[in-house]
Amino acid sequence: MNKVQLGTFAIGEGEPLTLFAGPCVLEGLDRCLLIGRTIKDICGRLGVNYVFKASFDKANRSSFHSFRGPGMEKGIEMLAEIKKELNVPIVTDIHETYQAEPVAKVADVLQIPAFLCRQTDLLHAAAKTGRIVNVKKGQFLAPEDMRNVVDKLHECGCESLLLTERGATFGYHNLVVDMRSLPIMRSFGYPIVFDGTHSVQLPGGGGTVSSGNREYVPTLVRAAAGAGIDALFLEVHDNPEEALSDGANMIYLDKLEDLLKDAIAIHKIVQK
Repeated sequence: MNKVQLGTFAIGEGEPLTLFAGPCVLEGLDRCLLIGRTIKDICGRLGVNYVFKASFDKANRSSFHSFRGPGMEKGIEMLAEIKKELNVPIVTDIHETYQAEPVAKVADVLQIPAFLCRQTDLLHAAAKTGRIVNVKKGQFLAPEDMRNVVDKLHECGCESLLLTERGATFGYHNLVVDMRSLPIMRSFGYPIVFDGTHSVQLPGGGGTVSSGNREYVPTLVRAAAGAGIDALFLEVHDNPEEALSDGANMIYLDKLEDLLKDAIAIHKIVQK
């Protein structure tokens, strides 16, 4: 497997678990710093590598009137401040080709949303920045189809890439995780991330908003750790009921440490 170097640590086989975590969207600098500092402290105690995540624009919200975030210009400023204050790498998603270059000046990892994982021009734009590219598998794709995504990134010389499982469409408003997708995508030679919170999302299940079943996050995280992953992606909030996006599938900040302890224990067993 090709390990991916991210700052002072590596993601891949034989390495400690990496956590991509934070609120769904940049709600405000103070709240993001509070959440980020707490997660960083937890990861420090548990020996987990930490990457802060949050979106500057949620371009695929259910309703036109839903909160999308501060936008790219203000979002880049906020992410730069968070990166400076917390001294951790940053991951955020891009939706348009023109966003790749300016966002890459701050973000260490450019994330391609699941709905856009087949967008060739977007993949190429992200790859050309030289940053790590994390691609979420589309809810509509079989895991073996992600080989084509890897090939598209290779065409631009990108070897620092991650592939993320976040569930597949299962009827209306439901997702299901096929754990076979993890070893299938891992066979392409790159580290695998499991998105434990979007995997319990009910897309559009709330009418004008998405819903979710956060109570199933621990079960899926433990199962994914047992199947073999290199990193976890979790949306975390101090009070999900107040979250401006994806509150129903976010996990509570004060529940994170126990969940990570389970994942780490299983991860270590699998590594042996």
